[in-house]
Formats: sequence, C-alpha cells, structure tokens
Amino acid sequence: MTAQRLYVHVERTLRGLAGQAEGFGQQAIGGLHGDVYHVTTLNDDGPGSLRDGCRKPDPLWIVFDISGTINLLSGLRVSSYKTIDGRGQRIKLTGKGLLLRECEHVIVCNLAIEAGRGHDVDAIQIKPNSKHIWIDRCSLSYFEDGLIDISRGSTDITISRCYFSNHNKTMLIGARSCDIIDRSIRVTVHHCFFDGTRQRHPRVRFGKVHLYNNYTRNWGIYAVCASVESQIVSQSNIYEAGDKKLVFMHLIEQAPDKDVGTCGSVKSEGDLFLNDAKFHTTNAAHDQSVFEVQEYYESCSIEPATPDLVEFLKQSTGWQQIELPPTRTSIDSLEMENTAA
Repeated sequence: MTAQRLYVHVERTLRGLAGQAEGFGQQAIGGLHGDVYHVTTLNDDGPGSLRDGCRKPDPLWIVFDISGTINLLSGLRVSSYKTIDGRGQRIKLTGKGLLLRECEHVIVCNLAIEAGRGHDVDAIQIKPNSKHIWIDRCSLSYFEDGLIDISRGSTDITISRCYFSNHNKTMLIGARSCDIIDRSIRVTVHHCFFDGTRQRHPRVRFGKVHLYNNYTRNWGIYAVCASVESQIVSQSNIYEAGDKKLVFMHLIEQAPDKDVGTCGSVKSEGDLFLNDAKFHTTNAAHDQSVFEVQEYYESCSIEPATPDLVEFLKQSTGWQQIELPPTRTSIDSLEMENTAA
C-alpha cells in the first residue's frame, strides 16, 4: 500500500478508522463500540461541548456539527475509549491542549491545535501509563512547551500524517533520565511533516521508536536525538537541512540504576539526506543495536524516500478538508459487529 492510498478504503464509514493505525498504535479502537456524541457548541464546557463528551466514562465517537475555535481554559482531559473525529469541520483548539492521562484506546483525528499558553502546556500530552493511542492528521503549532509529549510509561502509540510548524520543542518521547519506567515506551511516527521546527523530531529517552516516511526540513539544532538507552529505527525518511546540518544527535545521560551514562542508538535504512544534511553518530557500531520492527508488527506502508513523497507530504499532512462519513449506516453497524466478533 502506498501513502497515496493510506486508509482510503476505510473512510467511507464513520468508524472505519478504528483499528486501522499502522505501527505500535495499531490496536487503538477509540470509541468504536460507543454512541455518537455530537459537539454542538464552541463553549469550553457545558452540554454539547467537546469537554463534556471527553469526560464521559462510556465509549464515544465524538463528531462536530459546527466549525470554529474552542478556547480551552484548562487542559482537556480525554477519558478512555474515545474518538475525537474532526472530519467534516474545521475545529481549532487554542489556549491549552489535550491531556491523555491514564487512558487507553483514544483516537484523535483531523484537528488543529495551536497557540497554547503556560508552563508545561503541551498540545497533546500523553502521560502517565496511557496506551493504544493514535494521533492522525492534526496540525500542531505555537505552544509554550511541547507539541506532543509521550512519557511516564505510556506506550503503543502511533503519530501519523501530522503537520508540525512554528515551534521549538516539537516531540518528546521519554521526559527524564530518571524515569526508567519509560523503557516500556513504543512509538511509531510516520508520514508526518516537520516544517522548520527547531528540535525534537523526536527526542527520545529509553523507548523504542520507529520513524518512516516523514519529511523533516530546516531544523534549528538537530533533526532526531537519541539519548539514554533509546532505540530508533529510521526508515525511508527525508531529512532536508537548512543552516544546521546535523541529523542524528547522540546525547549521553545516566539512568539511576546504571553505573555509567549512555546515549541511544539509531539505525538508518533508506533515508534521503538533502542539502548536505549530515548523518552523524558518536558510535556507529553501537547504532546497529536496535530492535527489529518485524518482531512487533509486519504490515506498514513504507515507500521509498523520493521527491514525489515530499510533495505528497506537503499536501496531505495536518488538518484536511475531508467529509465526515454518515454517522449511522447499515454498513457502519455491520462493521462494528464484525470488529466485535
């Protein structure tokens, strides 16, 4: 399957996306087995609001009947078994971000999240102990802290087709060298466009991370950072340097249960380095000591890193003007029954 046909076969029904993530987040089903919740107001809270739907304990497939900006006055906590489906509308979240804390089976699709204010305010914060998460086709920019933060034992997560821009600390996977619980982290990042963001595409501690078919250009310090014990597999990505040329940075940190500090490992396969981008490693032999992707999953839509892929990612990442499939159809109901079986 090529990127041009990524998930097209499942987008004719509302819940067809459930369980279609590639990579480590492939089991995420979101609100597949719940009712459809309609967001009817742009208010921060109250009946018909996004916050009201996200806090409900039951599984829900959340859709929007209106377009516009929701100014979040506090972080928006998302409970387990929720799909936030922004297809069919133009929804922008500002002020604060999404909090995925101790939750599982969450899908977030086709939102714009920007202009977050405050210390430790991320666009999407995934911690602690959250799992089976899929973030797809979101546009993220202008936050005072990070855009996506995955830490404190959260795992089995996929970030796909997202557009990152106008930001410094883009994606952090494993926040502190003392958090050895983050040895359990597993994240896939694919078909994303990092457009001139300064650093952390991503920065990784401890976790296993698979990067493929992403386009990263004009970074300000480095493209990808491998720190303490991390294992990064970089396959068929495009790294186009601006003034800064270093692609892979290795940073030594010490885990509290180890006697010496270590950096992480990166294995690059089929990556395309443009404009004098420099593949750099402090220990090339050690960089082969990474996990085998096939031990965790086999099916993913990796294609060669080419100029055609660059043009595709420029057009197809982030929020998209696409229709919301019908909220209730016989096909949709049958699909739920087949998935449940």
